[in-house]
Amino acid sequence: MPLVILPRDALPCAGAIDLSGLTPDRLTGLTIAALERLPVEIDGRPQPLASAFSISGSLEDDGHIECRGDFSRVHGLGAGMRSGRIEVDGPVGHRAGARMAGGDLVVAGNAGNWLAAGMSGGTVRISGNSGDDAAAAFPGEAHGVTGGLIVIAGSAGRLAAARMRRGIVAIGGDCGPGAGFELRAGTVIVAGTLGRQAGLGMRRGSIIAAGRPALPGPTFVAGATWSPPFLRLLERRLLGAGFRPPAFHPASETAPSWGWSSTTWTQWHGETVSGGRGEFWVRAA
Repeated sequence: MPLVILPRDALPCAGAIDLSGLTPDRLTGLTIAALERLPVEIDGRPQPLASAFSISGSLEDDGHIECRGDFSRVHGLGAGMRSGRIEVDGPVGHRAGARMAGGDLVVAGNAGNWLAAGMSGGTVRISGNSGDDAAAAFPGEAHGVTGGLIVIAGSAGRLAAARMRRGIVAIGGDCGPGAGFELRAGTVIVAGTLGRQAGLGMRRGSIIAAGRPALPGPTFVAGATWSPPFLRLLERRLLGAGFRPPAFHPASETAPSWGWSSTTWTQWHGETVSGGRGEFWVRAA
């Protein structure tokens, strides 16, 4: 049986609750009474967890936490998680999955800003939209995501995957401006409309405009037009992670396809002012 966390009917706050650090790997072995006494930050003041949430179940079996209800004012959910699984059946606030090193965070709703920022491992899956700076670097930090998989079924705000160094970010809907800003490495896939200035300052890595036609900026140089085989492997991994962008409809589960296998792509190189070793993939006309 998982550990179940539910917000109380009348939360004792007008603003925000910070649950950073309350992850399965850190809570395993604690009794319900001990969990209820854990201090959390509620509107900037430490209060016991039980003052805002009711808790039942256990983490002894599988390191599984279920958050049921509206967690849109709850920030830092899953932040720093190293193992286990957190499922949320509604929206979450800012910094969900930030600095995760392992485990799974699954959200059946929208997420706020800084989703999975600074993540180094694990999997984050969001069935709705995310805010700004998803999978990005925190202010003052040289790198954003350094590993793991982030799947956003809906749209994402500005600066998604900024300064990403490794990992995969897949966005099923549209993406705001500045996706892949100063990208160091890794892969960013956008199945909807890619916002302006994507790949600005990128050094390495790949941006894949898999949806509506998009062209990189003037500091990118057009290369060959071909069908890269690595996209088939990437497609299989994303489908296995539950990525189902609305723009594509697999013909069958045994032979899934987004049309990547039969589509040719133009490989742009850039950004030339940053060394020109990045890749910007655009569907050929």
